Amino acid sequence: MNNSILKRKLRLKIGNKIFGGFLILIILFVANALLIFQRGSKIDTAVNYSSESARPSKEAIVEFSLMVTQSKMLITNWVYLQANQADRDNFIEIKNLAYPQLKEKVQKLMPTWESEEQHHKMDTVFQKFESMLKAAEENVTEKLKTFESYEDPMIKLPAEDVIENQIIPQSAELIKRLNEIARKQSAITDKADQDIKKSTSQLRYFTLILGSIIVLLGLLIAYLIVRSITNPINYIKEVVVKLGRGELVEDQGKKFGNDEIGEMAIATENLVNGLKATTGFAENIGNGKYDSQFQPLSEHDVLGNALLNMRQNLSRVAEEDKKRNWATEGMAKFGEILRTNNNDVQKLGDEIISSLVKYLKSNQGALYIIDDQEGEEQTMSMIACYAWDKKKYLNQKIHKGEGLAGQCWQEMDVVFLTNVPQNYIKITSGLGDANPTCVLIVPLKVNDQIFGVVELAAFNVLKDFEIEFVQKIAESIASTISSVKINARTQRLLEESQQMTEQMRAQEEEMRQNMEELQATQEEMQRSQAETEGTMQTVNTSLAVVEFDTEGRFLKANHNFLDLVGYRQDEIIGEHHRAILSKEEKNSDEYRQFWRNLAAGKGQQGEFKRINKKGEVKWIKANYSPVKSKSGEITKIMKIGYDITGYKNS
Repeated sequence: MNNSILKRKLRLKIGNKIFGGFLILIILFVANALLIFQRGSKIDTAVNYSSESARPSKEAIVEFSLMVTQSKMLITNWVYLQANQADRDNFIEIKNLAYPQLKEKVQKLMPTWESEEQHHKMDTVFQKFESMLKAAEENVTEKLKTFESYEDPMIKLPAEDVIENQIIPQSAELIKRLNEIARKQSAITDKADQDIKKSTSQLRYFTLILGSIIVLLGLLIAYLIVRSITNPINYIKEVVVKLGRGELVEDQGKKFGNDEIGEMAIATENLVNGLKATTGFAENIGNGKYDSQFQPLSEHDVLGNALLNMRQNLSRVAEEDKKRNWATEGMAKFGEILRTNNNDVQKLGDEIISSLVKYLKSNQGALYIIDDQEGEEQTMSMIACYAWDKKKYLNQKIHKGEGLAGQCWQEMDVVFLTNVPQNYIKITSGLGDANPTCVLIVPLKVNDQIFGVVELAAFNVLKDFEIEFVQKIAESIASTISSVKINARTQRLLEESQQMTEQMRAQEEEMRQNMEELQATQEEMQRSQAETEGTMQTVNTSLAVVEFDTEGRFLKANHNFLDLVGYRQDEIIGEHHRAILSKEEKNSDEYRQFWRNLAAGKGQQGEFKRINKKGEVKWIKANYSPVKSKSGEITKIMKIGYDITGYKNS
């Protein structure tokens, strides 16, 4: 009895509840305003940091990396492309204008970086890049300025050494350092973006929740005031009775009083509607409609949240089953292709690449196979392609480490790009062409032995399970290619063995006949050899004989020529012919044309003025003759002459 009286005293009246409801609305309005102000300030701070520091820093570092790569290419072109003045001007512009501007831009951004380690790394990059520019200036740009400097091996060869031993390694190290700095800056940028998204999401979430609560409370307070008490009581009674029998009451559109009983009626109605929605949602899940919409009664709605979790789990299982079925069907399809085309690599490649592009809904594809060759550096050739520019890649040879395909070959690992460089590859149709969204390069390897790579390009980004599927297919392709190559090699060896057997039979008869001819020929050769040796001895004794390579460097000289010019054999071998010419003649156009004619196979003869080691003028009447191999290629230049200085001076 006392407990009932106490409960009635503690129970709020409808008027007090209305007053309390308005008070709650006011508090929520104030809380909502404070929350918006606090979250707005945090968002402003994050946005300012991202726009003024994080993103400009990341873009500047990427620009620096591109500048390093461009500088390496321009320095290399300076050495190997003498006539490319545009590349020279671009390098000078980078050195004198673009790099100082970029350095100043980065140094202005560096004080905003939080990590001192990033500062030290960036300072090191500046020092190493400036060192690379200095090495290029001292050994390349300042020395290789004229045609003569490119013709002079004493200048050009050191410049080539600088490219190989300094510029390329230093640029690679710089790009590696810049990539490391860029990764950290990207992480900082991503964190700033996440902070913005998180703050915005929280602001939206809290604003929505508080706004919804304010609206609902306002409606509820108004609803309590205008509604009576009797109708809600009867409605509650009817609902409770039917709920006790497991029935769901149809919505009758009743209006309830604005008091405590009205609240009970509203709550009961919400419960009924929620149960209806829950029932419909459960039926949809049972029918496999996992995309149907459902809103729990509240965040504490145990049944509703359990159904949402069940839908999520069932949807995930269905999606995984779909992926497994897709992969299983694909493995069976490509297994059949590999079984029916295991005798011809070319046909196998065409079938595989066209089917793979279609099955993955990609746009382009190519299959590269490592060439069978011995004693040389291995290369890789395209044997099949789909929707590819064949003219561009016809007979293309890719070396290990060259480009993305060569890098995949070298590292024997998957290469997957979603940020494809411009002009790397174009997907072309009748309406135009565009860069792909992603490029996937997978090695064809089995048992740690690689046979080639498969390259795919698409507008849609390939998913992880699709990439994994391509890797499995690549292993099967590699195994089949290995078998095809072994079968082809076995067949080829068998055919060669049969041919050799036939040839040996024919050669036995030829050898018997040749032995008879050989005996007669041997006697004649001995006589001819004796005459030839006598002739050459007479020439070497009486004339000056010199051999040059096709560029004019001394290969061999007899003692008559060495006595004439005053040099020893070890002093002149490897030196250029211009070493015995006057300064005026060695720089003349006639002298350059002289060697061009010899390199073209045109012999030269006449009386020539030469300078010996002591600086004395010697006159030689000589004949320069190109010596050709059996294939018609000029292998060396032979000069035969004699001294006519006395005749000239008389």
